[in-house]
Amino acid sequence: MYNLKDLFAIMPLIFSGFLCMGLVFLLRQQVITTPDFAIKLSSLSIVFIGISGFLSAIIMVYLASAVIGLKGRKKDVVDHLSKITQKMHNFRSIVELLMQSKMWLPGLKDYIDNEFAGLTFFEVKDFYKGKSKLAIEFLQENQNYADTENLYLELKSLLMTSSKDKRNVGDIHYPSIYQKDIVSKWLEHKCSSGLWYYFGYKFGVYKEALNIEAVFERHQEKIMVLANGIDSEVFEGSSFNEVFLSKLGEYMSKEVMPKLYQIQKNMGNKFPKRMSYLYSIFLFLVLFGVLLPLFFLLFNLPILVLIISFSFVVSVIFYIATTFYQFLSQEINS
Repeated sequence: MYNLKDLFAIMPLIFSGFLCMGLVFLLRQQVITTPDFAIKLSSLSIVFIGISGFLSAIIMVYLASAVIGLKGRKKDVVDHLSKITQKMHNFRSIVELLMQSKMWLPGLKDYIDNEFAGLTFFEVKDFYKGKSKLAIEFLQENQNYADTENLYLELKSLLMTSSKDKRNVGDIHYPSIYQKDIVSKWLEHKCSSGLWYYFGYKFGVYKEALNIEAVFERHQEKIMVLANGIDSEVFEGSSFNEVFLSKLGEYMSKEVMPKLYQIQKNMGNKFPKRMSYLYSIFLFLVLFGVLLPLFFLLFNLPILVLIISFSFVVSVIFYIATTFYQFLSQEINS
């Protein structure tokens, strides 16, 4: 069902359609009842070709300049995406170092990587959908890992490059562009916010189960270098501790991942509606306002061809006049 806004939007198109049909009928009646009207109509064909050609040229120039502008903006978006992607690369390198470290409780990594090798964090979070029996089995297990197995699974999900990836730790891959499905999953399940939860909000509960001092010193230094590569202002002067890890997780979940998702979403957008609108008008003007009357003059086609041409051109001009304000409003707000 159309709402009131949709109805107002299509009203100009409806009126233009009725105007076109009405003109075809009236002009045809005039040709039948007035013998000289066909000659008069033919003499106006050059004027209509000129009007249609002039309007088509204006639209063509606008479309060409708009495409050049879009190309420039797309380059800026690609450059921005490259920077955000590099931040994600750095973060995933930090995650890999954390997962390979000895900060975890003994047996935890073998428990997850071997007994639940095919399980993903996304399946655990979506257990209520009943699609993964392994996720339900995992949640029913009562292991003595102080609930840190969930953090391990969450970090493991950040090393994936596809929502269906079963990649093991150590096989990390850095794509030039992250797939939309994995970025969407990270954002949906707030991956990386676990660092804030375990090392910030609830660190008093989990500090005995997460021995961050067991991370090799050289790895700590590397992690800090990578973090400064993510954002030198945010992590300037930070030391490797629970406060840093909490801040890192919060920054990634609130700043980097939403931006990565939004940029990819924008890049996936199709041709802008306003340009599709103008191209449709351009096409109608060229076909019915230039080519059709031109063929009429060259090949002595029936007068009905010229009637259809005139009717369409007048209707298109009427449509432009009635939608031009709406078009300008969209341009200002775009």
